[in-house]
Amino acid sequence: MSDFDYIIIGAGSAGCVLANRLSEDPQNKVLLLEAGAKDSNFLIHMPAGVGKLIGTELVNWYYYTEGQPHLNNRKLFWPRGKVLGGSSSINGMIYIRGHARDYDLWRQLGLEGWGFADVLPYFRRAEGNENGDSAFHGGDGPLGVSNARKTNVLFDAFVEAGKQAGHPYTDDFNGPQQEGVGPYQLTIKDGKRCSAAVGYLVPALKRPNLKVEVKALTSRILFDGKKAVGVEYVQDGQRKTVKAAREVILSGGAVNTPQVLMLSGIGAADTLQKFGIDVVANLPGVGQNLQDHLDCTVIAECKQPITLHSQMNPFRQILTGMQYTFFKSGLATSNGLESGAFLKTRPELEIPDIQLHFVAAMMRDHARLKSDRHGFTVHVCQLRPESRGYVSIKSTDPADHALIQPNYLAAETDRRVMRDGVRMVRNILAQRAMDPYRGPEFWPGADKQSDEEIDAWIRETAETIYHPVGTAKMGNDPMAVVDAKCRVHGIEGLRVVDASVMPTLVGGNTNAPTIMIAEKISDDLLGRAMLAPENVTIAEDRRGSAAA
Repeated sequence: MSDFDYIIIGAGSAGCVLANRLSEDPQNKVLLLEAGAKDSNFLIHMPAGVGKLIGTELVNWYYYTEGQPHLNNRKLFWPRGKVLGGSSSINGMIYIRGHARDYDLWRQLGLEGWGFADVLPYFRRAEGNENGDSAFHGGDGPLGVSNARKTNVLFDAFVEAGKQAGHPYTDDFNGPQQEGVGPYQLTIKDGKRCSAAVGYLVPALKRPNLKVEVKALTSRILFDGKKAVGVEYVQDGQRKTVKAAREVILSGGAVNTPQVLMLSGIGAADTLQKFGIDVVANLPGVGQNLQDHLDCTVIAECKQPITLHSQMNPFRQILTGMQYTFFKSGLATSNGLESGAFLKTRPELEIPDIQLHFVAAMMRDHARLKSDRHGFTVHVCQLRPESRGYVSIKSTDPADHALIQPNYLAAETDRRVMRDGVRMVRNILAQRAMDPYRGPEFWPGADKQSDEEIDAWIRETAETIYHPVGTAKMGNDPMAVVDAKCRVHGIEGLRVVDASVMPTLVGGNTNAPTIMIAEKISDDLLGRAMLAPENVTIAEDRRGSAAA
């Protein structure tokens, strides 16, 4: 007799979805393993706590990359959630799906069932949007999504400045038109963060057929020949094993998933043999195809004392904390990032290639560098980088952090798009809507104008904006790790369900797409028919239908 029907490794965005959906059937015995702790930290649930969570080791793997050859050989800080909810418990809470074309590309790569018309019903099933149900949105799903609270006049000023700069306005980046400036919607519900743990896992915890183990670090997957039959993990210093009657599901994310696969004997044979690991399956694509959104920031001082720098005052912090604790209102209910844009750096492009995030504060080095003055920040993110990197292992110890080499800005196109994005932001901030607020440019500084000067500043300061994907990609080519149903090639009873299966990086934040993937695969795991495709018209789609 096996201990469980399904074992899920990783209680992040995908793992929480799967734990909920699989345990809906009382006949399924489900175990969810999480290397981190419970999500009991007060800062997780208070939206304004995001800066503390990202910049500290409280509930964070606190990874660093290898030196980046095209970023002055800097080792970049990579925060990833180590807690129930995973990175959905520490992220910026922006609800974005990417562009419809991103998913149509997956279908064109040979992944039947992954076009936008196919995935839209799963986005809608997951979403509990406060605006209710519509052709593009779900109104009663587990993942709470709300409109920005408009906690600062700077958010509206930035949007107005974008319009004055000639960019279109869009009130819904997940609706029929992505391109433009406008407000973000956020995974915040009733003034609190709605992580995957809050939305999916908490409602399922009362079920007797679901067991959750925290502080349980997976060391390897167990096999009987080519069939996954269980998991070995370490908890409280003791090595434990559990068996799975039906499937093992790996949901560790773009870093931990390839690490666990390699430690279990699945990966490039020469790499595994180098570490003395017996080869279960020679899959050279494990850990390859790493893609991530690089980010640089344009920062200006603010002429009015209205930014979040006011919260540096301890008395203000106490008042804000009390207002949040007792009334779930005030600044602490906001992530401090309520407006942004999806823009084209060249007019001939069919869809946006950069994303902007406007922050009502000076934010440098993932909020680890404290501001000494009032200011605001605009993040510039290239949406579809051509550069590719990889994840590998450094040892056979599962507690050792993996080797992370994103290889940012290896492609000249990536460098040009980032440079053009900086200039577009400067143009927006120069508009009259920002005149009452815009002080001197703090970063990179008005003296940096040439291509060479901007490029040098990007090399010196650019950082990740936390969207790594692709290290166990779906596909049928020699470098693919899983098929279109997320089943590991050549292995029975093992799936990968998380952001690592994305063959290409979507044009936007990756939390909502990861949840969508888990929702979709849960139907296949349960033997259910896939939800019917839903055809909608999007503005940038010249074919007239996202599923044509």
